[in-house]
Amino acid sequence: MTAQHPTSPAGFTGDASPYGGGDPYADYRTADFAFTRYADLADRRLGAGVVAANDEFFAQRENLLVPERAEFDPEHFGHKGKIMDGWETRRRRGASAGHPWPTEEDHDWALVRLGAPGVIRGIVVDTAHFRGNYPQSVSVEGASVAGSPSPEELLRDDVKWTPLVPRTPVGGHAANGFAVAAEQRFTHLRVNQHPDGGIARLRVYGEVAPDPAWLSALGTFDVVALENGGQVEDASDRFYSPATNTIQPGRSRKMDDGWETRRRRDQGNDWIRYRLVERSRIRAIEIDTAYLKGNSAGWASVSVRDGEDGAWTEVLPRTRLQPDTNHRFVLPAAAVGTHARVDIFPDGGISRLRLFGSLTEEGATRLAARHQELGG
Repeated sequence: MTAQHPTSPAGFTGDASPYGGGDPYADYRTADFAFTRYADLADRRLGAGVVAANDEFFAQRENLLVPERAEFDPEHFGHKGKIMDGWETRRRRGASAGHPWPTEEDHDWALVRLGAPGVIRGIVVDTAHFRGNYPQSVSVEGASVAGSPSPEELLRDDVKWTPLVPRTPVGGHAANGFAVAAEQRFTHLRVNQHPDGGIARLRVYGEVAPDPAWLSALGTFDVVALENGGQVEDASDRFYSPATNTIQPGRSRKMDDGWETRRRRDQGNDWIRYRLVERSRIRAIEIDTAYLKGNSAGWASVSVRDGEDGAWTEVLPRTRLQPDTNHRFVLPAAAVGTHARVDIFPDGGISRLRLFGSLTEEGATRLAARHQELGG
């Protein structure tokens, strides 16, 4: 039976059973976290990285942000011991024979640079396969530091760290989820494990909060890109892959790096609805079907809506798509809106959608005000 736990900071505790053979995920504990509908701000594709850790004796800190789930090979040992797919530190010891235990304050830490600064809605600290060697508790702090600070600069006393997850017991071999309520813009995290142990994966779900000055300097940019503040609001189908893939940076590198739907057996069609970074003028569109060869969408159209209650206006009529191809369209007139929708017919997939344009004066003003509210 799969044990589940709440999404509150209270979490849950207790050892997982020792690995007994067979599927290593058979007794993995998890739950449905509402905040996972947001993008992972610690995604390597956005440029996230684990920039430093005080200890990574058994397993490297970089494993924390590997996009795939952690794997477990019971026969895989190295010169330092069992090789784990995660970040694992050595066992802490006390100061003397008379007190061999670590103190209450002893802990290990890792510094994480978010791929895109943003407002964090939830964090998952995944201890998959760490059954008897996971931390007793974890805590997470966030900071907003301009530019590209070094680890030494992040560790300076004048950097303000805001508690996001208080020190909380966690379970082994489980996805420990924590909702976050801080309405601030963060660029870096400090992940602490008390007193030591291993964490397999870290996921940081939230909304990108871009720098208005940077977007203003760019002038024309992709107004739906995840890294620029665009987001997926809804999609008709997420059977094979998440719709958020369509606004990730760069071109798709394999089939599951795009969006693909199940095969329809009716006369309908599939779609994704997006929120743009802010009110924008769209001048050009790219629809890419890279690596989707026998399963790309047959046709696609793009519509734009201005405001939450505005009517949808088709700006790219239903157009034939070719497999494994990047399609480019220059609009005859700029389309102004706050939302966009791509419809594919009848089903299949696309790998990327790009909407090139610039912010309207109203959109730029609202974005600047929001940036200031978040402490940017």
